[in-house]
Amino acid sequence: MKTFEELGVSAEIRQAIEEMGYENPMPVQEEVIPYLLGEGNDVVALAQTGTGKTAAFGLPLIQKTDVKQRVPQALILCPTRELCLQIAGDLNDYSKYIDGLKVLPVYGGSSIESQIRMLKTGVHIIVATPGRLIDLMERGVAKLDNIINVVMDEADEMLNMGFTDSINAILEKVPADRNTLMFSATMSAEISRIAKQYLKDAKEITIGTKNEGTKNVNHIAYMVHAKDKYNALKRIADYYPQIYGIIFCRTRKETQEIADKLIQDGYNADSLHGELSQAQRDLVMQKFRQGHLQLLVATDVAARGLDVNDLTHVINYGLPDDVEVYTHRSGRTGRAGKTGISIAILNLREKSRMKEIERIINKKFTIGDMPTGKEICEQQLIKVIDDIEKVKVNEEEIEAFLPGIYRKLEWLSKEDLLKRVVSMEFNRFLEYYSNAPEIETPSKKDHQDADKENKRKNHGSDKEKTARKAEEGYARLFLNMGKSDGFFATQIIDMINRNTKRVEIGRIDLMQNFSFFEVLEDQANDVIKALNKVRIKGRKVIVELAGENNGNSDKDGKKRGRKEDAPKKERKSDKASKATKAPKAEKEPKKEKKAKPSREERGYTEARGPKKKDDWMKFFAPENNKWLKGEKPDFEEEGWARRKPKKK
Repeated sequence: MKTFEELGVSAEIRQAIEEMGYENPMPVQEEVIPYLLGEGNDVVALAQTGTGKTAAFGLPLIQKTDVKQRVPQALILCPTRELCLQIAGDLNDYSKYIDGLKVLPVYGGSSIESQIRMLKTGVHIIVATPGRLIDLMERGVAKLDNIINVVMDEADEMLNMGFTDSINAILEKVPADRNTLMFSATMSAEISRIAKQYLKDAKEITIGTKNEGTKNVNHIAYMVHAKDKYNALKRIADYYPQIYGIIFCRTRKETQEIADKLIQDGYNADSLHGELSQAQRDLVMQKFRQGHLQLLVATDVAARGLDVNDLTHVINYGLPDDVEVYTHRSGRTGRAGKTGISIAILNLREKSRMKEIERIINKKFTIGDMPTGKEICEQQLIKVIDDIEKVKVNEEEIEAFLPGIYRKLEWLSKEDLLKRVVSMEFNRFLEYYSNAPEIETPSKKDHQDADKENKRKNHGSDKEKTARKAEEGYARLFLNMGKSDGFFATQIIDMINRNTKRVEIGRIDLMQNFSFFEVLEDQANDVIKALNKVRIKGRKVIVELAGENNGNSDKDGKKRGRKEDAPKKERKSDKASKATKAPKAEKEPKKEKKAKPSREERGYTEARGPKKKDDWMKFFAPENNKWLKGEKPDFEEEGWARRKPKKK
């Protein structure tokens, strides 16, 4: 194993990181640092979160920065405000003994004026979320002309969150002779595309195996009936008394419901999701990082880039649709060489998804047995005893109170006293689990029924997906694009994120030529309005309520099938029935229509000439139409007569 000195890290930086407890470089640091300290080496690094990535790119960036030049020389892009602040804080710690080095975090949800002032005074390294950086670039205060190094941290998450266009716009403004480094947990097709487009002869560094989960994480699955999920969650939390973890849920609604239930049941928990204000999210994260919360219930979006030390558990309250999302979830624990546990609470319908995750991460889930009430009580008793052993006694402060305590408790024996102290904490578990019904493990027959159901769903016709009803509280929307258009879940999410603000997305059903997706009912109209203005590759996007369109439309969103006024073909059965029917009474003969008078009779003397198309331009320009400007409008296009916005 090499040392930081052997990797070429300067003495000032080594002094700072040694004080932080860094002794030897981690594998990702050992691989990446020499390339970044070299000249002109682009790097794609595939590594899980918590593997020491920040130091891997941060130390070389600091060392290569010329402090005398007060201009941005390095740019670090990351997906969330939380990760942005975290990276900036780490860089400040690494550069403790380098005088004058300025690191500026740039992110949305805070005062843009203060960020503008800092940029004007001069900074060396910018750590930014793409959206806010674009805003500052458009205002002319974020100047990237002198950028030497660009780092994209959590690149896969940025793309999943819909930042593709923003990243492209930023990289186009950065000098072409820069060094570029991409960090990603997984190698997706989009990551490969951007790497090919913007990186030159990039060195690919893989720590572990592509797309695999963190090595230090044990994956456990508990199979339960859907109705028992919450009670199973409580048992797991009780079985691990020292738990410090994140519970991931699929939707904001579910996140808040689970958090509220846990708080009501006496657990030290809180929620983190997109409906909270930035101030509320910051407060929750502060409490969680400081250890004042044991359990954080969060959506994937809210927890993007979230880096908390010493997490013991990640609990999946159901598996995500995307395997990459599971990889990110489980990567929150088992960091810095420590062992973590990723737990999945699954109903039988999620079994097939578990198999898919196992195949991708190249690891097997251990099927856990749900803890019994007796086993939970044993664990809680051990915790109480451990707490008594570890409690610190301040002899001087307590000395004055001891005589009174002895007089009060002298009638109790040592054994009675211990029993009472332990019971103070332990009784509630005994009372609860003595009457609590045990959670049944699904039987073999249940598994077989679930397998049949999954096969039916996976291999059934699109008709089943088309007829699906929206989840309660959600609206189901039709989209006139599908798999044949290169539209998959990631692309749909990307399109929604780029054109709307804070939309909660539910189930997505993909068909060949169209798709369905769910959003919250109160957001549906806004989503429809926003997306119906979008064009992709010259084609108009059409989104409408699924009840109005169940897939019976062509690619441009026009209704297919028989027109209401089209004549119906007479069926054979109809003909036969007509033949067998009794003959009707003869109708009176129709009166003959009068013949239409000829053109001569109507007063026309000249022969009819060919039909001419009106020249609309003659009504606007009397003299050769010279004063008309612009291209001839396409009258078939919707909104052609709309006034263009005035230039500011």
